Amino acid sequence: MKLQTKITLLFFGISTIGLLLLNASIFYFVSKFNFEDFFKRLEARVNLTAEISIDPDKSSLAYQQVRQRYLEKLFNEKEYVVRLDTSTADNHIPALKLPKTFYREIIAGKGKKIRYTQKNRFYAGGYFNSKGRDYIVVVTATDPYGFKELEELKRVLIAMFFVAIVLAYVAGKVFSYFTVQPLRGMIKRVKSISANNLHMRLDEIKSKDEIAELVLTFNNMLTRLETAFETQNNFVSNASHELRTPLTIITSETELLLTNTRLDNELKPAVKAILLEAEKLGHILASLLGLAQTGFDGKKQDWQKIRIDELIITVADAAKKVIAESIIDLDFSSLPEDELSLQTEGNVNLLQLALSNIVLNACKYSNNRPVQIQVTSTGGRIIVKVIDRGIGIPQEEQQHIFEPFFRASNTGNFQGHGIGLPLTLNIIRLHKGSIGIRSEEDKGTEIQILLPVVK
Repeated sequence: MKLQTKITLLFFGISTIGLLLLNASIFYFVSKFNFEDFFKRLEARVNLTAEISIDPDKSSLAYQQVRQRYLEKLFNEKEYVVRLDTSTADNHIPALKLPKTFYREIIAGKGKKIRYTQKNRFYAGGYFNSKGRDYIVVVTATDPYGFKELEELKRVLIAMFFVAIVLAYVAGKVFSYFTVQPLRGMIKRVKSISANNLHMRLDEIKSKDEIAELVLTFNNMLTRLETAFETQNNFVSNASHELRTPLTIITSETELLLTNTRLDNELKPAVKAILLEAEKLGHILASLLGLAQTGFDGKKQDWQKIRIDELIITVADAAKKVIAESIIDLDFSSLPEDELSLQTEGNVNLLQLALSNIVLNACKYSNNRPVQIQVTSTGGRIIVKVIDRGIGIPQEEQQHIFEPFFRASNTGNFQGHGIGLPLTLNIIRLHKGSIGIRSEEDKGTEIQILLPVVK
């Protein structure tokens, strides 16, 4: 999941929870206010009922007039006045069918108003004492308008909630877009940086947040990498020059010594051995130089479109000249009809070197048994398979064959330096390809190379 999507979902989730809590709080407090207001109106009527119904006098008539003039008649309003000493039923007001605890709380309250709710009917009761007599006054009514208002409020809150979460999602998308925008610019810039343009840097951000710190850290890393690559490049170039000069002198002087007729015959084998080892050292040095350069040099010098099938024919002819006894079978039966799907982009000399290393290894380690080379193209990839019936590679050693100077344990009878395959791997990677191997000891090896079709 992308970071922008995560930020959007997180913002949306937090906003949704916040809106739920806000709407629930609004509904709760409005409901509480409505019920509290209605109960207070009932409690006022309890007091008026007591003044009017218990021991009526002249003032009671005034209370009754105030009530009729200034207090509205509540919906389904009813009044009950009971003398405690005359009540013989289990419930003091049997018609109401209220729990006994309600009356006990009224009596225990000694003037405190007690409330009770049963569905949409509200009850308010109070205890009164007049002239030594105890009374219970209960006023009950329904509040259909209050419940209607609450239902309307609920519908409004639900509609507002869904509108708000849609707006929250849109706001989250906008918020996440602008939050991640600097990262998108960084990713685009980083993708354009390769080994041949390590001098490039990310655009610095004038702020003190984590993204600005990340840009600064990445630029510092690029500076260190550029310095390390330049140091390696200088070392390889200087080492190549400094080592090749004395090696060339040794080879030349040894060849000159062999042409000397006064050289003792007993010394000639030793001189020939020196010459042979000097030539080997020259090959190792050239391979090491190529391995080092392909490891970091990403400059596309002399890159061009290359027909892989034609390159394979050139490699096979060159291999037969190096190992005259080699047998190479070219299998072009699966070539695609579109010739463009056999073209890749790269350096023809480097690709020829990589393919030659694999083909020559197949010929050498198969003791001149037939080596088959298959070429096909599918899914935007060119596939080259080199199959031999040679000594194979032990299963536990196959993971090390691309390591420099590694040689399998069963190659003691064959000359080699363990540099060819690592060099080949670097060249294939340089051309944005991949290489795989499948081998079984004493049965043979299959190496498969995948290269991208040129766009």
